[in-house]
Amino acid sequence: MEPPVVSEPAHEPEPAEVVPVASPSIQRDEAAPTAQGTATRIMVLANQKGGVAKTTTTLNLGVALREMGHRVLIIDLDPQGNLTMSQGLNPDVIERSMFDVLVHRIPISEIIEQREVDLAVASIDLAGAELALSAMIGRERALEKALAEVRASYDYVLVDTPPSLGLLTINAFVAATGVIVPVQCEYLSLRGLVQLENTLAMVRENLNPHVGVEGIVATMFDGRTLHSREAIEILEENFGELVYRTRIRKTVRYAEAPVKGSSVLKYDPSGAAAEAYRELAREIVAAKEAEDGAQARKHA
Repeated sequence: MEPPVVSEPAHEPEPAEVVPVASPSIQRDEAAPTAQGTATRIMVLANQKGGVAKTTTTLNLGVALREMGHRVLIIDLDPQGNLTMSQGLNPDVIERSMFDVLVHRIPISEIIEQREVDLAVASIDLAGAELALSAMIGRERALEKALAEVRASYDYVLVDTPPSLGLLTINAFVAATGVIVPVQCEYLSLRGLVQLENTLAMVRENLNPHVGVEGIVATMFDGRTLHSREAIEILEENFGELVYRTRIRKTVRYAEAPVKGSSVLKYDPSGAAAEAYRELAREIVAAKEAEDGAQARKHA
């Protein structure tokens, strides 16, 4: 299954021309039952546009969930290895990584590093994973099968994906119970949401009937600018309750923390940047608890 090709505009159109048209199929997905019967959430952070704070959100949301007492695994599925580097590890010298899990089928537990949260690391080899997987039977289910070993050990699994809709991202969607979409507060960043949903629709039809957008988180928000405020209005008009109330604001702290090999919650624990991700974590957990309660009442 080939994902849809996303064409970039030749030039930046006027703001009124780039308002995304919401797909009626974008709805908050109900919790999918797991093979082990657990309530583990596998949440994929995805957006084919780069520079929208996917890695920042994956790490800091994971650490915030860990602070709340949840068992958390974060997975670096991006060949750039930024999530791995954000925890003080060098992808260029890692000998075994997610590449070996997906391609050579080694147990994922063998490449998990215990850092601020458990981290399934990436290495430079991951850049060749899509080519290696393309010749394999069941290539879209490699991550799903790998997670079967450890799924019951975690409450939340967060997957950082590449800025593309290729085979690595498809693997993440197949394994996912839901997708969180970080969206930078600018007009052109909003355009990719419909293309991403088109890919999710294909995955639902062919590979994972339960996967859908769980939430949209606005990143790099600057409340002082009209541009950011209008971007939020467009998101809420088009996607309604899918948009998390939490706004991840622009701050230099998000750039400084990875240099120290840490999350912003460890680097500046009492700062506004850390509190934003704690608030996002509380919002996600509350939504999960509400959905779990609804499911329990439905089957009572």
